[in-house]
Amino acid sequence: MNKPLKQHLIDPEICIRCYTCEMTCPLEAIVHDDNNVVVDASKCNFCMDCIPVCPTGSIDEWRVVNDPYSVEEQFEWMELPEQEDIATEDGKDTDLEALDDAMSALLAEAHKGAGGKARAPASASKPTINMYNLGKPAQARVQGNYRLTDADSDSDVRHIILDFGGLPFPVLEGQSIGIIPPGTDADGKPHLPRLYSVSSPRDGERPNFNNVSLTVKREDQGLCSNYVCDLNTGDTVQVTGPFGSTFLLPSDPNAHLMMICTGTGSAPFRGFTMRRQREAPSVKDSLTLVFGARRPGDLPYFGPLKKVPETFLRKLFAFSRQEAAPKQYVQDKLREDADRVAELLQDPNGYIYICGLKAMESGVEEALSDIARGIGMDWSAIRDRMREDGRYHVETY
Repeated sequence: MNKPLKQHLIDPEICIRCYTCEMTCPLEAIVHDDNNVVVDASKCNFCMDCIPVCPTGSIDEWRVVNDPYSVEEQFEWMELPEQEDIATEDGKDTDLEALDDAMSALLAEAHKGAGGKARAPASASKPTINMYNLGKPAQARVQGNYRLTDADSDSDVRHIILDFGGLPFPVLEGQSIGIIPPGTDADGKPHLPRLYSVSSPRDGERPNFNNVSLTVKREDQGLCSNYVCDLNTGDTVQVTGPFGSTFLLPSDPNAHLMMICTGTGSAPFRGFTMRRQREAPSVKDSLTLVFGARRPGDLPYFGPLKKVPETFLRKLFAFSRQEAAPKQYVQDKLREDADRVAELLQDPNGYIYICGLKAMESGVEEALSDIARGIGMDWSAIRDRMREDGRYHVETY
């Protein structure tokens, strides 16, 4: 009988195929095929470098096995296998307990600053995952390409509308899709898809049309962002996905959502807001948006957002480079709104969503920790409980 061992796995249902873990792994132990991203047990040494960089927590999965699952087996998975009953030769699990203790210590260190394991809201609709992959991408036609930021802003953010015609492409608010840039890399291999959050609701940018919108910022030397930002109406693109099964909108219209974002991290929250506007336009005081940018002209959708009634969507804007005004960041706005934030932390129907640059995450966590401490509560305990209940979501990059 083989000695039991603990195997590092990736949850194919939660993984959004961003390939960040694969690019981070120093041992090249993480590989992919057309369907899945997986860990090769023969190479993995549990260095944990991949844990903090995963935006969804899908990388944080483990199974105790007698024989490791092969790469080929994992490529075929649509979901993770259940933990099998493992028996040792003498019926004791001393070695396994020691391995668990060592693994727990490694994970505790790796999780510093990481988003942790995500769960979908209990009432969220069931998402479709990985319907189109690298081997069988969907074809979409560009229906529109509109600049969102001011012409004199050095931040070029675009609103891209993709039309799938008669091709089924079911997508929920909070999910992502992959865009495959044309050409090959330095090794002559096709480029991997780049992920973009969907910024439209499930019934389309225009109601009942089979189209999807994206919010894309042009990045210096950005292979895919420049490709997407330069697309013209009528161009066709190759699309993979949809991806993501946790960063989803609860179906309960009375659930109070606090949405915290910077820049293009606003994309999923635009979809959330539009869905609520179409589904429950009469519900008041259930949405709060905390949005950070350098200046109003750099903030995507600033004009349309100002037209949304404050009773429907509370808006807290934080500008860090506005003339004749002090620098403000999203965490500053949270502290200014501490009483309302404290109410949400104690509300069993309150949800927190954080999306944007990873640099924002620590500041937001510190602000939430301070607010929780002010009402005699422990933020870590609140956060972990909310995460278990599918009410705390972080996707930063």
